[in-house]
Amino acid sequence: MTPISRKKLVLSHSTRSGAPQHEVETNRALARWLAQILGLEFGGSYDPQKHADRDIYLLPTQTLVGPAQARALNIKGPQDLWGGYVDHAFICSKAITHGLLSPQAKAPEGWSPLFCERVRDVVLDGLSVFALEDARPAATRLLYSGPIRLKPVNACAGRGQQVIRSLDEFDALLARSEAAALFNDGVVLEQDLHDVVTHSVGQSFIGDHPFSYCGEQYLTRDGQGEEVYGGSKLLVVSGGYDDLLALDLPDDVREAVRQAQVFDKAADEAYPGFYASRRNYDIAQGQDSDGQRRSGVLEQSWRMGGASSAEVAALQSFVNQPGLRAIRVASVETYVDQTLPADAIEVYRGPAENSDFLLKYVTVNAYDG
Repeated sequence: MTPISRKKLVLSHSTRSGAPQHEVETNRALARWLAQILGLEFGGSYDPQKHADRDIYLLPTQTLVGPAQARALNIKGPQDLWGGYVDHAFICSKAITHGLLSPQAKAPEGWSPLFCERVRDVVLDGLSVFALEDARPAATRLLYSGPIRLKPVNACAGRGQQVIRSLDEFDALLARSEAAALFNDGVVLEQDLHDVVTHSVGQSFIGDHPFSYCGEQYLTRDGQGEEVYGGSKLLVVSGGYDDLLALDLPDDVREAVRQAQVFDKAADEAYPGFYASRRNYDIAQGQDSDGQRRSGVLEQSWRMGGASSAEVAALQSFVNQPGLRAIRVASVETYVDQTLPADAIEVYRGPAENSDFLLKYVTVNAYDG
């Protein structure tokens, strides 16, 4: 990556109409913060009437999909945004994590069997389903080994998932009126683990400031009592994965980092149109129904995510202290109205999509290694 031109205007961009207030305002807050760190002008939210001819650096809330969208935003490559681009929408969803039931199973345009081959050893057992008629045979195959988790491919923060323990349970789901739409949109069926720790591993390339990280994410309960994403604790280094692996890391963390590297390389190889300056991967480690330890990449995030605020805080530290090797940062999302902890940096306070209240903040601590 090269330094970002001083002429660039940093802009937030909510890519989906009707996005919840917390998503839009978090996006704006991070864009404003990033502009301040880089010494660039913050221009607010993207407006095609005002910014069509400007040289911009964009923070989109979602991965950009298709050449028409990228062209309309004047995005030519990873140097123009903090996020990612794919040729087809399914590529930036959970769908690519697993293969299909058979070569005859329905697949979206642009599907790459090569990717599934490359990541087979670094993901959990599972199948991606894009048609109602493929759903029951896929579930039958997977349920033979134990309970499975059903995950709509476009859901985020853990929402919409459910555990299926028997074929009878699955048949009851198939009998629902919304089943056809659910499976035609895409569903991942994946072995369910218990006693799970979810690792976050990733890299960001912001101008001439590459950094890499590992850490754990955890859950909380929203205002409706549903378990959702609650934050991430990250160890961030200035540089690449080799710099991260040079630290004294536990074996399970090293395994997660190496699995993320395989997944990341496979995306570049199997989907040549893809590019991203933010590359985040979730890796689950736990026990399967036989009590065997398993570890596998769950999904990717080539867009603004829950840990993005922590990443920006890390970047701030590296810019402020050029010789800094590593830093510990944490992003927190809580649905309980509370006073901000001492030394925390508030990112958002207000209503949430499914709750009356949501607080997002960041903490920064020294790396003691």
